[in-house]
Amino acid sequence: FVLEEFLAGELTPVFFGSAINNFGVREILDALVNWAPAPHAREAVERVVEPGEAKFSGFVFKIQANMDPKHRDRIAFLRVCSGEFSRGMKIKHLRINREIAASSVVTFMSHERELVEAGDIIGIPNHGNIQIGDSFSEGEVLTYTGIPFFAPELFRGVRIKNPLKMKQLQKGLQQLGEEGAVQVFKPHSGADLILGAVGVLQFEVVTARLAAEYGVDAVFDSASIWSARWVSCDDKKKLAEFERANAANLSIDAGGNLAYLAPNRVNLGLTQERWPDIVFHETREHAVNLND
Repeated sequence: FVLEEFLAGELTPVFFGSAINNFGVREILDALVNWAPAPHAREAVERVVEPGEAKFSGFVFKIQANMDPKHRDRIAFLRVCSGEFSRGMKIKHLRINREIAASSVVTFMSHERELVEAGDIIGIPNHGNIQIGDSFSEGEVLTYTGIPFFAPELFRGVRIKNPLKMKQLQKGLQQLGEEGAVQVFKPHSGADLILGAVGVLQFEVVTARLAAEYGVDAVFDSASIWSARWVSCDDKKKLAEFERANAANLSIDAGGNLAYLAPNRVNLGLTQERWPDIVFHETREHAVNLND
């Protein structure tokens, strides 16, 4: 009777247990397995992908650097959207059109990692080629969408107290930019990197991680930038003209995408009016390099 009422939504389950004594843990895990929603279909640019399809496909939703400080590794977290994954299978990295043999894939349980035969979230070692939003499959071209990258609201220039550690700074910012911990822009003109964030806390996190993981003492200075817009154009000639005329305001982000850094709202509006063929994006989908 109680079970029927619960299934009808008339009762709210309450679990009691103790993780340290391993009491009640199994019950709550079993309940999550039984009640959690099943994997659902996901939209790709090409079509809707059903989870029950036989062929493997998935996309990267997170990248984490230095999970093991001793090895300075980078792991790309991949969500399996269809099919099954088995260690050693060949899958295609669709953005760069390259096939890889997934033999060193890992899964995660707290701080421990182990090799797996199958799983819904897996970790792929990343040597700098994988970006958030990248799609993988057994060959079919599928471009998963839905991972927005918002235009930052705060900007800072970055410098270091010890110029001899410039390489460590560049490496650290490149990897943190790939993670999405902060947005990194390399201006066309000038050597100083520009960091963008949606909150001040992001800069504090980057400062701490640069010091702890890369041994870099970084200082952030205010930058005279109001907002950033990723730009694209179907006409390559027009885009080249735009780049030549606006080199002082253009930059490349950590994903290799072209961005316009506007010093104020008026400047952005006038630039959009002068270049009607250029599309200015407030968000960027990692899955597609807009200017490819």
